[in-house]
Amino acid sequence: MKKALIVWGGWDGHEPEQVADIFSGILREHRFDVEVSDTLEAYEDAEKLLGLDLIVPVWTMGEISKEQAGNVSAAVQAGTGLAGCHGGMCDSFRSNVDWQFMTGGQWVAHPGNDGVDYKVEIIANSSPLVEGIEDFRVQTEQYYLHVDPAVEVLATTRFPVADGPHRLNKPVDMPVVWTKRWGVGRVYYNSLGHHADIVALPQVKEMMTRGMLWAADGKRRASVSQNGDTQKQANIYTGMGDSQ
Repeated sequence: MKKALIVWGGWDGHEPEQVADIFSGILREHRFDVEVSDTLEAYEDAEKLLGLDLIVPVWTMGEISKEQAGNVSAAVQAGTGLAGCHGGMCDSFRSNVDWQFMTGGQWVAHPGNDGVDYKVEIIANSSPLVEGIEDFRVQTEQYYLHVDPAVEVLATTRFPVADGPHRLNKPVDMPVVWTKRWGVGRVYYNSLGHHADIVALPQVKEMMTRGMLWAADGKRRASVSQNGDTQKQANIYTGMGDSQ
């Protein structure tokens, strides 16, 4: 049975406890052993984090210690998946650039605030994680993020929609959903999810389900790959080589 840790807290406006409940329900439906914590102290047991298949942060605008962030980073680098949404993952710790580097981006603005009507555009053939999901419209915060150029973008939204000082710039397609690697670990992010009702939308819930399962499967894949490399090296040492 795969093991997941969900850590919720920070700003109550993002309804972190309710969002954590949705995520824990999804993971339990997929036969995960799920631990839910409302304290960042959950990140202090480095060995425990290394034994997890998935970490799901649901924490906005907090302060994380160097040790806590380092433990999460080390676990992900070793294969533990990391998956989250909205400010619960990419506006978690504004003063910690290591966290931002790991997650792939940082929120900087939501022009028009909550209730902006905009389209989420799926990038066709970008990944099985969005296969069969059509473009859809939402009324919620439209996240403008500073994004790691290394991420693999699976969905975008067009700016500008709401008024603001950015309007005189050229239109840009801002990533909404992306994946990346951190060490051998898989990282998944979706910028939707201002409130629990947005997370519960069919398209968002489906994308988050696929993203969490994909991230959690990274440890097994990394182990298989590592074992294969070890066997390949052993064959070379024993004269079997890889001449075929």
